[in-house]
Amino acid sequence: MALSTDLKYSAEHEWVAAGDPATVGITHVAANALGDVVYVDLPEVGDTVTAGETCGEIESTKSVSDLYAPVTGEVTEINESVVDDTAVINSDPYGAGWLFKVAVSAEGPLLSAAEYAEANGEEV
Repeated sequence: MALSTDLKYSAEHEWVAAGDPATVGITHVAANALGDVVYVDLPEVGDTVTAGETCGEIESTKSVSDLYAPVTGEVTEINESVVDDTAVINSDPYGAGWLFKVAVSAEGPLLSAAEYAEANGEEV
């Protein structure tokens, strides 16, 4: 699965799509490493997330991993469909598997698709 040049990426394997609000998810690299996702603990609407800090958890059949905020701001929406059917995170991490939306006040240190690809042995 190729990385989109329209997205920015965190070193912790989250992606962010610019917008008002911005959309946040995890990369296919993270989804593949986790294996089958069975549970997500997402921030709640109205919560403030801080770039680089944990804001939830993703549990798979292999392990539990922290979810890091790639941006700072207020959570405006969570994707209820991934809470109800976590398998979509594995099958469509950049589409229907998005996790939450944020009214961004600041970006964290983010990578371009090329930078993320180079760091993770992926293709753009």
